[in-house]
Amino acid sequence: MRVKVIINAGGGSVRGEDLSLRIAAAFARHGVCASIAQVGGGEVLETARAALEEPWDAIVAGGGDGTIGTVAGLLAGSGTPLGVLPLGTLNHFARDLGIPAEPEAAAAIIAAGHLRRVDVAEVNGRVFINNSSVGLYADMVAERDRHRRRRGWRKGPAMLLASARIFLRFARRRLLVRSGGRQERLRTPLVFIGNNTYKTSLPHAGTRAALDEGTLCLCVTRHRSRLGLLRLGLRAALGRLRAERDFEMRCVTEAEIRSRSPVLRVSLDGEVATMATPLRYSIRPGALRVLAPEAVSAAADRPPPEGPPSPG
Repeated sequence: MRVKVIINAGGGSVRGEDLSLRIAAAFARHGVCASIAQVGGGEVLETARAALEEPWDAIVAGGGDGTIGTVAGLLAGSGTPLGVLPLGTLNHFARDLGIPAEPEAAAAIIAAGHLRRVDVAEVNGRVFINNSSVGLYADMVAERDRHRRRRGWRKGPAMLLASARIFLRFARRRLLVRSGGRQERLRTPLVFIGNNTYKTSLPHAGTRAALDEGTLCLCVTRHRSRLGLLRLGLRAALGRLRAERDFEMRCVTEAEIRSRSPVLRVSLDGEVATMATPLRYSIRPGALRVLAPEAVSAAADRPPPEGPPSPG
């Protein structure tokens, strides 16, 4: 097997450390020839595009969910498999695929060559692998990134300050949401769209039992005040969300979000972008081939859908 490995030098567990020799050695132990490129975050997409023009058996993305999502968006529908080295802070996608956090163990999974087809979701043509949202969380991510640029802070402290500031401002948006044959006018602080269904009950809150259900998980919070949203956050942390009290959720294959504003701030896999409205969401079943452990039986550990986790 010959693979191209693209590592984001700014990934959560990289932070400038040169991992090239360590990663190459990890693959070599399993008979895999790995060409390593450790690049800045702004160079990941172009490096992946160049790699796609070459005859690699797989392209491996090393970084957090934003990096993995960038490469996955390019590879979806191409037939070229994606390998995942979880080198970020949270690594939601790798966790839900059952890929271990240690680079050497993740390299062994890639070398094993087991292919799975998983879904990707997209909004206005941009792919995301975990979730997207409009409202408070997208504003928090934008504020977090502003603090990181201006003060050089790490993600954790910057996000804590950003969350406090955005929570105090507490903006509610007037949106028109169309999905599943329904149309609703909403005034809400948060709309969440997941790539497949998330769990909210402990001990598995914030995880997905499957990545191949072919559905979007559309959730809208019922709370319209700061106090109500604070209670929602506490119940989410405790795994005690209830649909009849906290949110409305439904599984759909397409959704459209309209606003009076010509643009909206949108979060995608923990990153943020400004997009022209309307926002058009869709699911692409089985569009991505990924090197990962064999999936656990879908019916074995899947409770009824309950609601959204914290985005990211």
